[in-house]
Amino acid sequence: MKIPASVSDYRTMARQRLPRQLFDYIDGGSYAEWTLAENTNAFERLTLRQRVLKDVSDIQFNKNILGQEFKLPIALAPVGLAGSFANRGEVQAVKVANDLGIPFCLSTVSICAMEEVADAATQPFWYQLYMLRDKQVAANLLKRAKAVGCETLILTVDLPFPGARYRDTRNGLSGKQNLTTKLKRIVDFVSHPRWLWDVAITGKPLVFGNLVQEVANAKSLDDIQGWISEQFDPTITWQDLKWVRDQWPGKLILKGIMDTDDAKLAVAHHVDAIIVSNHGGRQLDSVPATLNAIADIKAVAGDNCEVLVDSGIRSGLDVVKAMAMGADFTLIGRPWVYALAANGGEGLKHMLELMQDEMRIAMALTGHSRIADLGQHIFAANQLPQHEGQ
Repeated sequence: MKIPASVSDYRTMARQRLPRQLFDYIDGGSYAEWTLAENTNAFERLTLRQRVLKDVSDIQFNKNILGQEFKLPIALAPVGLAGSFANRGEVQAVKVANDLGIPFCLSTVSICAMEEVADAATQPFWYQLYMLRDKQVAANLLKRAKAVGCETLILTVDLPFPGARYRDTRNGLSGKQNLTTKLKRIVDFVSHPRWLWDVAITGKPLVFGNLVQEVANAKSLDDIQGWISEQFDPTITWQDLKWVRDQWPGKLILKGIMDTDDAKLAVAHHVDAIIVSNHGGRQLDSVPATLNAIADIKAVAGDNCEVLVDSGIRSGLDVVKAMAMGADFTLIGRPWVYALAANGGEGLKHMLELMQDEMRIAMALTGHSRIADLGQHIFAANQLPQHEGQ
């Protein structure tokens, strides 16, 4: 086996080891996947100014967010079904995040329940919530998150309806399934024996751990999937934030902000932070890359609302670019799942160390030792995205 040297290598390993339907679920985007590609292309197009003969012997990666200091400006974003990619995947991930001193956020639709994750964690983790139609279930989830020590809530607000993901439809993960489709899915599973043993057999129970006790007669993923599909709520508005605030005493982050008008509204509603996110290209196709939205959103957010960014980050260089564009912190989704699927917690730890090494080179050869000193001056001339009004 070749030693992985990048996130791309871990993606290749994940593709080889996962059933096709699971790999496509995490790897794919909505519709023609234009935004999915543009998220990464935007980072690739943005070039850096190489500077030399600077004292960069003591590079510091630590960054404060929401009043807490972390060793890297990288959080593990909420990813649904993470426990179906590796044995008790969310538990493995929170252990690595705690060991490396970075945030981990648990998805509403995780495989491992928040209580199981809390038992494995040594530091408080973040929790992510969708705005559900059933407010009692949502309230129960928030109470449980508070009870296990979560202090930060990420509220995902870009899901009034799920985007159409063609790969999932073709693989039988969404839409109606006939006998042929079901048989193809079974063949897909059994043709990946390592995954079958590590996850499907010894990694049970494979259910939505947070929802089992909230949803009647929910004994399998398929049982709860039907309930989840009915919970997306297109009636949610800014007024509903008050209800969330009443339920949640901790820090509140809105995930899914791509427009300056929405950023202004978020600030007006006194959220603690926003995440510039297009859901990794999994919702509305043909929206801009998140990288290109950071500067304008940061300008209107001001000093009272911190700005995080996800979608498209595939290397430590990308982290440096995002921070230089004005982000206060970054989140990664697909990269951590690729690494976890490829080689469990060991793979995830190694991938994050690779990203830190990439950050070190990018900072050193742009002449910077501190994250706080990064800015748009590190980019080559005429390389910056066009901002509103230009």
